[in-house]
Amino acid sequence: MTKAVFLDRDGVINKYDQPVNQAEDLTLYPWTANSIKKLNQACFKVYVVTNQGGIESGYFTAQDLEEIHQHLIEQLKLKDATIDDIAYCPHFKSDCNCRKPKPGMIFELADKHDIELKKSYLVGDRDSDIEAGNQADCTTIKLGAKCPTADYSLATLEDAVDIILKIEQQSKN
Repeated sequence: MTKAVFLDRDGVINKYDQPVNQAEDLTLYPWTANSIKKLNQACFKVYVVTNQGGIESGYFTAQDLEEIHQHLIEQLKLKDATIDDIAYCPHFKSDCNCRKPKPGMIFELADKHDIELKKSYLVGDRDSDIEAGNQADCTTIKLGAKCPTADYSLATLEDAVDIILKIEQQSKN
């Protein structure tokens, strides 16, 4: 079994000042590629788990989302950073098991890729991300405003990766 870092997309990997409905709307934070590259180098699998209710709400299509994610993967590849897989929930009002705060996307990726959740992390910018990570038994890191149920509350993905690598180093000693 392997360890992983599950990343929310909007507000963690990319700026979210406005909805990301087309590939050209996606703007990575300056630290994103290097942060993901550090996780790759530390032998973590890196996955994106993202609520994309705009599909069910009609703001964009599944094809648009595929193009956004291809653009994301290409931008990261230019900086030698890799996302191993992406799971998304297309629902907004439908009752499903995949929309965070439910942990369905995390469980789906864990089953598919043989991930040990107790040794994995979830990084998100909303309380619903943290709730999903907690239900999946991951160590949780909340970006932005503090969340009392998160294991850590930090400012950026760069800070989150630094703490993950520090935790991993301490567990080896």
